[in-house]
Amino acid sequence: MKAFVVSRYKAPVELAEVAEPRVGERDVLVRVQAAGLNQLDEKIRAGEFKQILPYRPPFTLGHDVAGTVVEVGTGVRGFKPGDEVYARPRDRRIGTFAERIAVDEDDLALKPASIGMTAAGSLPLVALTAWQALVEKGNVEAGQQVLVHAGAGGVGSIAIQLAKHLGAAVATTASAANADFVRGLGADVVIDYRSQDFEKLLSGYDLVLDSLGGENLEKSLRVLRPGGKAIGITGPPDPAFAREIGAGPVLRLAVAALSSGVRRRARRLGVRYEFLFMRSSGAQLQRIATLVDSGALRPVVGKTAPFDQTPEALGALEKGGIRGKAVITNP
Repeated sequence: MKAFVVSRYKAPVELAEVAEPRVGERDVLVRVQAAGLNQLDEKIRAGEFKQILPYRPPFTLGHDVAGTVVEVGTGVRGFKPGDEVYARPRDRRIGTFAERIAVDEDDLALKPASIGMTAAGSLPLVALTAWQALVEKGNVEAGQQVLVHAGAGGVGSIAIQLAKHLGAAVATTASAANADFVRGLGADVVIDYRSQDFEKLLSGYDLVLDSLGGENLEKSLRVLRPGGKAIGITGPPDPAFAREIGAGPVLRLAVAALSSGVRRRARRLGVRYEFLFMRSSGAQLQRIATLVDSGALRPVVGKTAPFDQTPEALGALEKGGIRGKAVITNP
């Protein structure tokens, strides 16, 4: 079958003929009809995560899939050929920039019935990230105040809607050109990051979802109420993350050192910092599908490209300016 392969770290993504996926006992073979594009794909290609999430080249990128079940393993009970599904395949089993992919049954869910494949393919990684940040780590409740950075982006556009569904008052940072767009998603307060300083305008927030890191994360700590929490999805990673991935002693120390400064500053302010590296979950995707079908969440697809233009579409992510997600399609 055809797939877009990375022959070595930092090498360009190239079209190649690869072996058909092996379908294990608990696996579901899916014909890929849509695959979301994520900055994570580019970071993996560039080798930024190879110490904590190594892949042996050649490997295929792609973390989002929507498509149709072709075959199921002998132990699969929840899916059958012909089902329309979506997933974020687990780490070390990615590879949705291909014609077919074998996905563990636990990572898979029936796609929302109310949307098409392209919209469904945009959702898994960003929706799971928003869910795990706001529901699992953030425990967001009605009446709380939540700040979502980069509200017009992939994660931000879903996180605004989810926080609003949970009953929170939502602030976000965006360009002036995207102000009306993020208000339409549910943002109550919009900060123009080009001309305004959110630290001077906001205070007393319960939770900040930070997707930028660096100085933006440092300032985010200072808009929290005592006991509030900042959740970072670009880093730096924290010791809890090192434990989750089963890192050895040397790597655990290295990871702890990366975030020691921000964790120390958070403690001085009486707030907390946690790193989120989202995980796959078919059960959570099924709950997200229910929210989509009820109208509480709507996918945001800002750009599409055909399968054969995957390298160009992935490269265009660095230019920014895409509302929501970019998706490659292979009907």
